[in-house]
Amino acid sequence: MSSPIASTRFSFLDRSRTREGHDGPQALRDTVALAREVESLGYHRFWVSEHHSVPGVAGSAPTVLAAAVAAATSAIRVGTGGVMLPNHQPMVVAEQFGVLASLFPGRIDMGLGRSVGFTDGVRRALGHGKEDAEDFPGRLAELLGWIDGTQQAHPQVHARPAEGLRIPAYVLAIGEGAAVAAAAGLPLVIGDLRGREKVLRAIEVYRRDFRPSARAERPEVIVSGTVAVAGSAEAARRLLVPEAWAMAYARTHGSFPPLAPAEEIERRTMTAKERELYERGLDGHVHGTEEQVTEQLERAIEETGADEVLVTTSTYDREALVDSLRRLAGIAGLRR
Repeated sequence: MSSPIASTRFSFLDRSRTREGHDGPQALRDTVALAREVESLGYHRFWVSEHHSVPGVAGSAPTVLAAAVAAATSAIRVGTGGVMLPNHQPMVVAEQFGVLASLFPGRIDMGLGRSVGFTDGVRRALGHGKEDAEDFPGRLAELLGWIDGTQQAHPQVHARPAEGLRIPAYVLAIGEGAAVAAAAGLPLVIGDLRGREKVLRAIEVYRRDFRPSARAERPEVIVSGTVAVAGSAEAARRLLVPEAWAMAYARTHGSFPPLAPAEEIERRTMTAKERELYERGLDGHVHGTEEQVTEQLERAIEETGADEVLVTTSTYDREALVDSLRRLAGIAGLRR
């Protein structure tokens, strides 16, 4: 029996995390450089994210960054994971993706999420509130209408050059968002792999309630999560250390620090709460040697029925990250 990995696409999402000694502008340049590496390894997509006023994350304008990534690569699909639709007017989002799809035909993905700014101050600065997230299905329908040319809310207004273009759309979801993707007849992007039971429940709802559409005839599931592969289990675990510490620090201090070297973090004296959160942050990820990761991925793909795995690994050591992605490409049999 062939491995389920062989029939599964693999892609990468980079959050443009800052690192000690590498500020925000450098993080964005690092994202573009990483996209070239990911393309050379044969991955299917390279996506970028949207965060506003988040210390430690430089990616605030995903369509702009996607344009830079697409210009620096030649074949890999490029998109957003995702544009947070409650933060933007749907017509403007349609126009931006229309420009991207016109400049890089056949390569642009429109990943869409429902999150809003994570503090009241950020939401006020963006001019949008939590109520905009509650209307995500309506905003999604309006956006698709601008692209399909079917929107009726604004007669004689057109989102050019997007109208009439085929721009694949994806819904990023946790929990109830799966129902939105199902009702819209769109592919679902869901994670992470650590919360397997919650993810499986959401995928079940999505597949049960999916309504075929002009954009997707059948359910399509992309599962996202951290995957770290190295020559030893310990080396793979150390790839997880910088992000685990950043998450623990954020939950105890209220802001994300730049990613730090694993050896520096391992020497830190942590409070009991920091240690608890840090250790928890290391648990449950797909990581290890090639043999160990193969086994873990096979189980994850079989349980979720995923069509694609979207890798979201963040770490300080970019050479080790590229090595991990190279090893994963070998496991998946990606072209070189």
